[in-house]
Amino acid sequence: MSDDPNTPAAAPDAPADASLAQAATADTGPAAPASTAATPETSGSGATGPEVLPLLPMRDTLVFPGTIQALSIGRPSSLRLLEECLPQSKRLGLLLQKDRAAETPGLDDLHDHGVVGRVVRMVRQGDQGVVILVHGEDRMQVRRVTQTEPYLKAEIEVVPSEPIAADDEVSEAAVRNLRASAEKLLELLPEVPDEMKAAFGAIEDAGALTDFLGAHLSIETSEKQKLIEHAGVRARVDAVQAHLDGQLRIAELQSKLRENVQSGFSEAQKRAYLREQLRAIQKELGEEGGTEEQVEDLRARLDKAGLPEKAKAQADRELKRLEIIPAASPDHAVITGYLETLAEMPWNVLSEESVDLAKAQEILDRDHHGLAKVKKRLIEFLAVRKLNPAGRGPILCLLGPPGVGKTSLGQSIAEALGRSFARISLGGLRDEAEIRGHRRTYIGAMPGRLIQELRRLGTRNPVIMLDEIDKLGADFRGDPASALLEVLDPRQNHEFTDRYLDVPFDLSQVIFIATCNTLDTIPGPLRDRMEIVQLPGYTEGEKLAIARHYLVPRQLAEHGLSADQCAWTTEALERVVEDYTREAGVRNLERQVASVTRHVAAAVAKGETTRTEVTPAVVVDALGPAVFVRESKLQTSAPGVVTGLAYTTVGGEVLHIEAIRYQGKGGLTLTGQLGDVMKESVRAASSLVRSRAGTLGIDPKAFDESDVHVHVPAGAVPKDGPSAGIAMFTALASLFSNRPVSRDVAMTGEVTLRGLVLPIGGLKEKSIAALRAGIKTILIPKLNQKDIPDLPDEVRRKMRIVPVETVDDVLAEALEPAPAP
Repeated sequence: MSDDPNTPAAAPDAPADASLAQAATADTGPAAPASTAATPETSGSGATGPEVLPLLPMRDTLVFPGTIQALSIGRPSSLRLLEECLPQSKRLGLLLQKDRAAETPGLDDLHDHGVVGRVVRMVRQGDQGVVILVHGEDRMQVRRVTQTEPYLKAEIEVVPSEPIAADDEVSEAAVRNLRASAEKLLELLPEVPDEMKAAFGAIEDAGALTDFLGAHLSIETSEKQKLIEHAGVRARVDAVQAHLDGQLRIAELQSKLRENVQSGFSEAQKRAYLREQLRAIQKELGEEGGTEEQVEDLRARLDKAGLPEKAKAQADRELKRLEIIPAASPDHAVITGYLETLAEMPWNVLSEESVDLAKAQEILDRDHHGLAKVKKRLIEFLAVRKLNPAGRGPILCLLGPPGVGKTSLGQSIAEALGRSFARISLGGLRDEAEIRGHRRTYIGAMPGRLIQELRRLGTRNPVIMLDEIDKLGADFRGDPASALLEVLDPRQNHEFTDRYLDVPFDLSQVIFIATCNTLDTIPGPLRDRMEIVQLPGYTEGEKLAIARHYLVPRQLAEHGLSADQCAWTTEALERVVEDYTREAGVRNLERQVASVTRHVAAAVAKGETTRTEVTPAVVVDALGPAVFVRESKLQTSAPGVVTGLAYTTVGGEVLHIEAIRYQGKGGLTLTGQLGDVMKESVRAASSLVRSRAGTLGIDPKAFDESDVHVHVPAGAVPKDGPSAGIAMFTALASLFSNRPVSRDVAMTGEVTLRGLVLPIGGLKEKSIAALRAGIKTILIPKLNQKDIPDLPDEVRRKMRIVPVETVDDVLAEALEPAPAP
């Protein structure tokens, strides 16, 4: 603790009286009732000869004669001084330090003029030190030191004041002018308490008046020391008058300002005025850096951001609000966050775009195997961007099963353009505010996902992937799909208004690319705003190439193995693709490759081997028995058994449709978890067979005397779709005509009651499934003949593809001659 009376003393162990509490606020300026005015200087001892007194160093506060001050004592030497000297005498010398930082000042570190003080009370504060109440009595001057340890003692001489002569009218006028100026200052300062004014009015002696005013004026400590050193009252009058005039001018200006604004001084203006006073106090305390600096920083950042006119006007309004709102108010944090968002938005920041079609093709080929049709469409998209950078191109939607590379295609487009890339997952999104943003009506509001990503990327023309757009939800919080209508409309999104920003933002330079697994769940208006680019599943050959060139090298690097330590054979990769994965993409394939690589890595780490050739046996050892057993072509041809083709989300499948008949009354039984569409196909096929009984050589009575059971394995797997009609017809026709269906033939297509074959979808996946099962011939609707060029080369090379127009064409290709009786 320092011997600094400016520091308010801590609460004493015993309650201090009112005078001590009042004195503890001394030297805070004329507004504080700092010290109590005592009697004039004649209240001292009256001694004029030398006297030896202990000296108490003061850091930056002075006690004037005739005033009372509370001093907080903490130095060990000063505490010992009080302990040893106060029992003998209450008088001590109070001297100001020349350097307040000195901890153990000697006589050379003290001014030689000071004040003789009398301790009127001492209060202990435990281990914190003591607080003493000192009454200033006389001016003094040090003559010689008599003791330096453990504290200073010196021979001092009391310096009496030199009073003003009774016949000195000029000096008397100066005293009256000083008193009038002091009274005027007290009137201009409404915060001065009445007790202080009463104490001032009771002082008659001119010397006591100057000491009282000197103790309370807000002037530097060095100036107060000069007043202590002035023995002549007239010199002190002139010095105090000079300081008082400066204080008076400031007080008059403050009073005039108060009067000018008094009539229109609203509560908000009052807070602003008090806040200005608070800033001044904070500056004095070294606590600068409040709201004003924050507002100026935000204003500079907003100016640098180059906001458009509407956004600039909104920012200026919020800045004005921020200036008058207290920092502790919740609105202060909300407005600050809003302005920071405005300042960080890329209003005029565009990434430099460079469209190199050759490089783009190289990037697409590097990152993706196959997908020639998709790559062609993307190159066309980039070519249009190159020729017309400001054009409003279509919104591409990549449609395909999981794991076929939809998201990575978006990243490749961004890399080819040299733009930033962001992915926004829309799966399960139900709150419309995630797209349009939250209104700034509550704490915690934030912009929508689009604005957040643009703020993070720092550019106005990135590539943004809207992933899983088919999995958007809707509930009481709104419909995100409807909110996306504005975002994905090139005619509207140049003025997209986020509810949080509340000002338009231009999204026209953003390239949006959506992904989905199905179109069924996408609302029609939203689907209408996008161009669908379909990504079919990979063939087994494509999967092998992807595994060899992409998946295996990546997994070897992730597991810390080299190609020599873990060498994959083609047979092993084929085994993984055929027996352990059933998907259109390659995501699960990579997981299985990682499992086998991990198995090899464990063996290498244990020191069991240094090199492993991954063969089908190693695959089985690592992954266990085969997980999937695929349907293969029939071993023998039999009446009523047909090979059909189906399309699923994980690719194509082979279906064996079985039909038997037995004595009955014309009933029809369907099993195999058939959906409504397939059940209707069976009934339509049954009616068509009945209508063509004569042509097929079937006795019409056979239908009424037999019950028919149609089953589609596997029974636990749900099946549905509009492409099994000709397979059902062929099975029933084969059953009743007793002619087997060729086991090398598979078929797909819907049938009408007139016997026409209707087109189907998923031809590529179905043909791949047929090739995998060993089928040599597939029957497809004639209207799907246009899709044959899109089939893989391997399919067209190894299988015979026969377009059929009617069921007669189907039977001509599929049925074998009836067996001999």
